[in-house]
Amino acid sequence: MPKKLRLLSIPLLLMAAFLAWRMYALDRQELLWGHLPLYFFAAAWAGLVLATSRKNVRWLGLSTVSGVLLAAGFPPLPFTFLLFIAWIPLLMVESEITAAGGPRTGRAVFKYAYHSFIVWNILTTFWLANASFLAGVFSIAANALLMSLPFALFHWSRKYLPRLSYLLLIAFWLTFEYLHLRWELSWPWLTLGNAFSEFPSWVQWYEFTGVLGGSLWILLVNILLWKRRFSAAGAALAVPLIASLAIYYTYKEAGSDPIEVVVVQPNYESHYEKFETPELEQLSRFIALADSTVTADTRYVIFPETSFGPIRDEEIGSESVTRRIQAWTDQHPGLTLITGLTLFHVFEGEEAHSPYVREFERKGEVMYYEAFNGATQFEAGAKEYPIYKKSKLVPGAESFPYSRFVFFLKPIVDKLGGSAAGLATQPKRTVLQGLHGHRVAPIICYESVFGEYHTGYIRAGAQFGAIITNDGWWDNTAGHRQHLRLASLRAIETRRDIARSANTGISAFINQRGDILQPTKYEEARAIRGTVRPNDRITFYVRWGDLIGRIALFLALVLFLNAGVKMVTGEQ
Repeated sequence: MPKKLRLLSIPLLLMAAFLAWRMYALDRQELLWGHLPLYFFAAAWAGLVLATSRKNVRWLGLSTVSGVLLAAGFPPLPFTFLLFIAWIPLLMVESEITAAGGPRTGRAVFKYAYHSFIVWNILTTFWLANASFLAGVFSIAANALLMSLPFALFHWSRKYLPRLSYLLLIAFWLTFEYLHLRWELSWPWLTLGNAFSEFPSWVQWYEFTGVLGGSLWILLVNILLWKRRFSAAGAALAVPLIASLAIYYTYKEAGSDPIEVVVVQPNYESHYEKFETPELEQLSRFIALADSTVTADTRYVIFPETSFGPIRDEEIGSESVTRRIQAWTDQHPGLTLITGLTLFHVFEGEEAHSPYVREFERKGEVMYYEAFNGATQFEAGAKEYPIYKKSKLVPGAESFPYSRFVFFLKPIVDKLGGSAAGLATQPKRTVLQGLHGHRVAPIICYESVFGEYHTGYIRAGAQFGAIITNDGWWDNTAGHRQHLRLASLRAIETRRDIARSANTGISAFINQRGDILQPTKYEEARAIRGTVRPNDRITFYVRWGDLIGRIALFLALVLFLNAGVKMVTGEQ
């Protein structure tokens, strides 16, 4: 690394220090950060790399280009096509390191891959720090580390299976994405196939493959271009695209007659306003917005995630807020209202405790309870309230991943605003059935990121989806826009219309082709009225899930074992 480049680290690190101070000062004033975390992370990482690196400048530049291209290809930027070449610079680095030889090629490949992926993570998901700074730092660093593992494994394995070199990359990367959707530290936001949420017309075949089909598409085109097989790359790019466009422009909404739905976006700032404003005052805004939009034909009204609470589950409909909600629905006898609530359940007497039990002391007596992020519905004359517990939880904030093994991390979880007990969940998805027999999937926030998980609602009978969320934690950055677009992919995979209610962020309707309709603006208190078409059709993806991921996992295991045997036997 030339000395002049290393000297650039000084102003970059000073800039990072100033930005850190600025964010601290704003936090003390209860003001939001906006894009400041992006500038902080970018300056800090660039400064650290230049100050400590003795790396080859060419390889550092190429790996940086890969990270930037991967980020540029993700929503809300409209440069998705760049993903079809984004891997080539990093593959060039790996190839040149391999050709150069030496005893530490594996370590070098890992370092450059980590650099690429941390650049990608910083530029695309910096906004996580707006919800929790420590969570943002951990997510970016840890996710880049996990991404580097399949790439390093590809580099190691190709020494023993050279003819299958790039099949190894595809198998290991898809296996990583498949497993990353399923473990307790899951953060699959940057699954490659998610990028096409910016252009849902390109991936209508997700109803067969899910997002891993998009990941496979990106990797295959990159590898064919890298190997200079331009005709094959052109075919691999064009055929899925043309097929998707044909499906998109000929698709007709399936299902029964459309029904009218009203979505409410109350717009309470999440950090300093939402949980400080009296709930009855908030409810007045909710009801005023609904009243301004509901008609005699409205069948559903949707309120966002954690609209009210905490409320004891047995007191829904009797405590002050939910009693007033019930009174409002009694005035609209043909309407069903779905809302998110912060709930808790107290374990009485000999009632068995759940794994999520917490304790508190009341009048000298220790009481046991569990808390959960829930959804329920209200209808005229209702006496019982079905509850769905959010079950795909945000690691750290809502769950303590692998707490039985990493109990020593409890202080970190506490600093992230979570609890060692975590929120309570349920093993299967629940659908809510309204007055007119329609069955709705109550999809809560983070759950809308997980394709195969989402299909559990459909197999349980859901005819359309109601996504309830609170996207104000990330301020007015890319986070809430990305979250909205990911819902388009769920609509395509399941061919279900979606009504999306955000506390703030973007509320909208999404049709079965993945088109986003009537999107609200950020920081806008508004109710929107649209229609959804209840559908009972079961897609191939709903029936079979992430089949590509399971095939990749099997293939990766076979290839890994084969390479391991050749390493042990000394066979090349």
